[in-house]
Amino acid sequence: MNTDQFLVRSTLHHVEKTSYSWQTPSNIALVKYWGKSNPQIPKNASISFTLKNCHTTTSILFEKKKTSKDVAFDLFFEGTRKEEFKPKIAEFFTRIKAYCPYIFDYKMTINSENSFPHSSGIASSASGLSAIAMCLMNLEKEINPILSADFINQKASFLARLGSGSASRSIEGPLVVWGKHPDIENSSDLFGVKFPYKVAPIFENYQDTILLVDKGEKQVSSTVGHGLMHNHPYAENRFTQATKNLTKLSEILQKGEVKSFIHLVESEALTLHAMMLTSAPYFILMKPKTLEVIHKIWMYRQKNDSNLCFTLDAGANVHVLYPKKEKKQVQQFISEELAVFCQNGQYIHDETSMGAKKLE
Repeated sequence: MNTDQFLVRSTLHHVEKTSYSWQTPSNIALVKYWGKSNPQIPKNASISFTLKNCHTTTSILFEKKKTSKDVAFDLFFEGTRKEEFKPKIAEFFTRIKAYCPYIFDYKMTINSENSFPHSSGIASSASGLSAIAMCLMNLEKEINPILSADFINQKASFLARLGSGSASRSIEGPLVVWGKHPDIENSSDLFGVKFPYKVAPIFENYQDTILLVDKGEKQVSSTVGHGLMHNHPYAENRFTQATKNLTKLSEILQKGEVKSFIHLVESEALTLHAMMLTSAPYFILMKPKTLEVIHKIWMYRQKNDSNLCFTLDAGANVHVLYPKKEKKQVQQFISEELAVFCQNGQYIHDETSMGAKKLE
């Protein structure tokens, strides 16, 4: 893996003070990755839908410092200073120091907010860290104007990955692959790439309603969960399975085989949680209402010959996926029969998007 391409080599222009704002979305993996090695290298490739409505908006003010020994930043979330968030961001800045040495020349003031409720159970690390990465690359473009748009997106994905693996998939869209895979052209463990093949019309503008089943703090963090794959008895078989499933999903997306899509995506979600159930120590992130929602989805699909399906992240919430042509019927089903399983009746209608967006 060649990371040298992301080192800063040319002479940089002088910028005294500037600011940038970016809106970057969350994403939901269809083929999951669970297990990684340092520095943030996935044990298998994954593919995700980039979302639209679940996003983070981040602004960073850069002000030149007199000394440049240490990283210096203030962090505000939804208007409130958040000292408890700073250690993770400080660690991220330390990890990217070799690739963005210029940030140590600036005092940074970071203001961030989510479009979705805080502590809603939707992972904000993907959208949050990708937004920071895009602001940093905006600065790098200003002090090094020769950078191309493609390089900026690629390096932003590379940087975001060093903070949160899934953040590498939030720069572009609507389908992004992260991890080296033999059937995905130009795929890499270092950054996400857009799915390089044309998908069938049924998979365009795909819908995702996130059911907020449980908004509490997870019993086990994703970082700990990934670590438990190191000595997992089924790890190698899982990595092989995921690789094969991505090959299958690539063909499914291109051919429009929606029934096969349903089977593969739901199997992937359940396999992810099966890895949690069989790790040492074992743990359960699904809740009883998660299972009730799944059974309701299966019953609705059978009764109505629908193409809706579910997927899960590393938590209790359920993502209900469905083609746009079924939007009216499925959303009525959600409001009438699934909302009751959501905490405070909360759910978020979303759909696929093209990724990060600069705000003027």
